Amino acid sequence: MTKPSTPRSTAPAPLAVTLRLEGLALAGVCILIYARLGGGWGLFALLILAPDLFMLGYLRDRLTGALVYNIGHSYLTPLALAGAGLWSGSDLALSLALIWGAHIGLDRAMGYGLKYGTGFKATHLGRV
Repeated sequence: MTKPSTPRSTAPAPLAVTLRLEGLALAGVCILIYARLGGGWGLFALLILAPDLFMLGYLRDRLTGALVYNIGHSYLTPLALAGAGLWSGSDLALSLALIWGAHIGLDRAMGYGLKYGTGFKATHLGRV
């Protein structure tokens, strides 16, 4: 039985660098806004790694793991939370969204992209 091929990257090298720099920029903006809004650094330190709990999907199988991980590491999820926080006037929701966005941005800057169902190390930014 042959092993399914793992994509090396969907992005050429210069594009992958651009995507990493975008992640770094997003992380910087999220942290700056968080600071300007007076967010507590204890909360930030406590929750900056919380989105990695989405890796627990890999305990079931690779496809579930990739799906659950990608839900927690897509910019759409914290953006939706930020929108809900702005709409409802919830400072906590906005703070959580900014911490979450910073986490994703830092992940992208380090090369941890959205996952393929072929395994944890195969990402849209290349192999980790």
